[in-house]
Amino acid sequence: MGNLVGVGVTSVTNQTADQCDQRDTNAHLFFMPVYTLVFVVGLVLNSLTLKVYFCSAQQQVSSIMMVYLRNLAACDFLLCLYLPLRIINYISSSVTFQLVYCNFAVFGLHLNMYASILFMGYIAANRYLKIIDSLGNHFLRTVQAARIISTVTWIFLLAPVISYITLSLLTQEAPTVITNSCESLHSSQVHVFYKIIHICSGITFLVVLVSLIFFYYSASRSVLQAQQRQLASSSCKKLRRSRRKMLVLVSVFCVCFVPYHLVRLPYIFLHRQCSLSKVFYYLKELTVLLSVLNVCLDPVVYFFFSKAFREQLTSTLQRGEMKGSREPPTVRHC
Repeated sequence: MGNLVGVGVTSVTNQTADQCDQRDTNAHLFFMPVYTLVFVVGLVLNSLTLKVYFCSAQQQVSSIMMVYLRNLAACDFLLCLYLPLRIINYISSSVTFQLVYCNFAVFGLHLNMYASILFMGYIAANRYLKIIDSLGNHFLRTVQAARIISTVTWIFLLAPVISYITLSLLTQEAPTVITNSCESLHSSQVHVFYKIIHICSGITFLVVLVSLIFFYYSASRSVLQAQQRQLASSSCKKLRRSRRKMLVLVSVFCVCFVPYHLVRLPYIFLHRQCSLSKVFYYLKELTVLLSVLNVCLDPVVYFFFSKAFREQLTSTLQRGEMKGSREPPTVRHC
């Protein structure tokens, strides 16, 4: 009797997938070349970034900002490595590949996205603390604290990902058809856990977004107060630079992550309704594309926030020009 019920449930599930979640190959023809372009550009930019951060003379120089920027660069590079799997998933007709992709690769995107969100928040918080406390005498403005926060962040993000993968492998049945979304492959237990993860992720995103807005508002207010008090021009210039840097960070954050979160939570709860599944699928795919654009936009953040990065980037480009003109090569650090 139990087997008959199981077969009946599987049959209904497959029929629902056939009717409401059929694979849309037309949309894939658009997303494949766009993701390929993002992958190529992101890989080039982030390979150069990692070279600057880890393979230069500045690798021995450690600061709070450098710790967070290096972690953010690592997030972007790992996200670049995820993109080929997403591209292959668009063109693959293998049920086995989709099963592997949905169990492992999808949460690679989730892990690196929220790591990027949190490290952007830390960068903004460090800039804010530098404005209100230029002396930096408390623990949060030490390199040791930055390293501890970074380590705890990765552990905090890895724990639910590992739990999700384990639960999914233990409860998931092999699919018989290829569907648009991985959510249609979830068991009831995984679906509940999946909702909990994304609700917590949404709360994390909102906290960081509100914090970024507050930090930018505070930086703008500090500039205004300095102008009213007619402080030294050098002080005003520093405050204006801090505000400009904060604006760059907030802009990249909003372009990449706000659209995704506006769509993601409604998608999780409503995508199984046939009348809405196709619309939510298109919206979700477009906002995911925007979210991965941060691999191309984050180097702008590095350029504005790190003087060492600007100097090393200029030096790296100059060495490349010298090599191209057949001048004597400089000593490489890596």
